[in-house]
Amino acid sequence: MTAGHDRGTAAGPAAGAAGQALARRQTFRSPFSVAIWWVWALFAAGNLIDLAVQGRDHRSVVAAFILLLITGVVYTIAQRPRIVADGAGLTIMNPLRDHRIGWAAVAGIDATELLRVRCEWPLDGAAGGTGHRVLYSWAVHSSHRKRVAAELRAQRRSRRGSAAGPFAAFSPPESQAAPAPTAADADHVVTILSGLAEQGRAMTPPQRAVPPLSSWNWSAIAAIVIPALALLVAFFA
Repeated sequence: MTAGHDRGTAAGPAAGAAGQALARRQTFRSPFSVAIWWVWALFAAGNLIDLAVQGRDHRSVVAAFILLLITGVVYTIAQRPRIVADGAGLTIMNPLRDHRIGWAAVAGIDATELLRVRCEWPLDGAAGGTGHRVLYSWAVHSSHRKRVAAELRAQRRSRRGSAAGPFAAFSPPESQAAPAPTAADADHVVTILSGLAEQGRAMTPPQRAVPPLSSWNWSAIAAIVIPALALLVAFFA
């Protein structure tokens, strides 16, 4: 986008709009996973309250720790995964690991079973070369069956149109329209993130690409490990 400033004020609004899009923090996650988390959280909370009021034996303590352990697992798998895009790059939050990727290192984004981010950066040293790494996000899933079904529908429409010939205009419409993309639709998210990556690279062309930074999320690990250890102690006590 820096080239836009050289062309005069006509490119100014476009550059400003791109900058605003990058500056705005955007989060992508599965609404289905979030719904699963809240349903389980309400169920677990109700049962824990019941155990706290009525439970008086060792079995109630074990049942409480089992609920807490399952809650920790559901939290890490359903509630935590997300992709956060901001002005500096992407943050991929998976169940137990976080990955931070600057826009300059994003070489491509596509959808497999999980959303895939391909990263590239120049290597230091006399040999030079390019470093490569592929990261996957648990937040956005792409169903293989859904992709195959969409391809089959497109092929049927194509065959139906060619077979109808001049009467194609009088053919009845499809009985089921294609569903509108949601915030967690893989292709929709790929399109948005790819556009943001292009804007990010254009807005900061001198920025040197660096390797992604990955770290363990200890709070997510603790949400599983602590109830599991407590359950073991309670079970064998």
